[in-house]
Amino acid sequence: MDRVTARRLPVWIGLGGAALIGVLTAVQARINGQLGVRIGDGFAAAVISFGSGLLVLVVLSALLPGGRRGFGALVRGLRTGSIPIWMVCGGVAGALSVATQSLAVGIIGVALFTVGVVAGQTVSGLLLDRAGIGPAGIVAVTPARLVGGALAVLAAGVSLAGGVHAPPVLLVLPFLVGAGIAWQSAVNGRLRQRVGTPLTATLVNFIGGTAVLGLAELIHTAIAGPPASFPSDPWLYLGGVIGVAYIFLAAALVPLTGVLLLGLGTVVGQVITSVLIDAIWPTSAAPTLGASLLMSTLAILSVVVAAVPWGRMRRRDR
Repeated sequence: MDRVTARRLPVWIGLGGAALIGVLTAVQARINGQLGVRIGDGFAAAVISFGSGLLVLVVLSALLPGGRRGFGALVRGLRTGSIPIWMVCGGVAGALSVATQSLAVGIIGVALFTVGVVAGQTVSGLLLDRAGIGPAGIVAVTPARLVGGALAVLAAGVSLAGGVHAPPVLLVLPFLVGAGIAWQSAVNGRLRQRVGTPLTATLVNFIGGTAVLGLAELIHTAIAGPPASFPSDPWLYLGGVIGVAYIFLAAALVPLTGVLLLGLGTVVGQVITSVLIDAIWPTSAAPTLGASLLMSTLAILSVVVAAVPWGRMRRRDR
């Protein structure tokens, strides 16, 4: 989706796709978190998730003409310098996200993980849009966007207000994941413009993430030893395929939405799905249902405030 096509499409299409990304992210988080608990090694679970996604992408890139063209454009861009190294570093943020899912979600629940991500995405998305890092260029930080971002942060605070019995590091890591996801979306969107296809941008993301996670698992294995056994349930190994789907979708949508609105739209799908998952399948540190519902309402309101073109509506009224 180039910038001309993006301008022709209504914003609600981008926000709907962003909400779908949120649904997939919440489901992936629960799967990877449960795999980490069952294995007893969050790094190994993250490697399985990213590695399986990488295999899918390698096959698709080899079979599809667009994938082959995109990979050729990537190699030429890196060789000539038209694609700088920072554009291929989105996988580092993806590695942090999947590793944190595997380490934390099985303990603190999907909703609590999500609200920390919300705050990180909001703060980082505002800064990245203002700096023009994303493919949409410099996006003004309007009062509506600031209010929408503040509501998203408030939604994160609501879930923590009742007290959470979990190690502090498990509460800080989701915030860093959120900041990393916003950066990842911006970087992958820019790379997608250079190579001409989200498939290659997603492949680069998974190559980098798998390399980082593989190194982390080697270090962890040297210190703590390898996992004793692996579960046989097939659904526990679907995290990588789900990750391919939502990262591919994010790279395609970010030129339409900008980094902040992509993050806020993702919040809606992610928060609602997280509340449902935790209500059906709770963990010991999950927030109460009342706090989760209030958090969901604030998150949705934040998207409405940030996304609605209030200035255009006032001009029409005149």
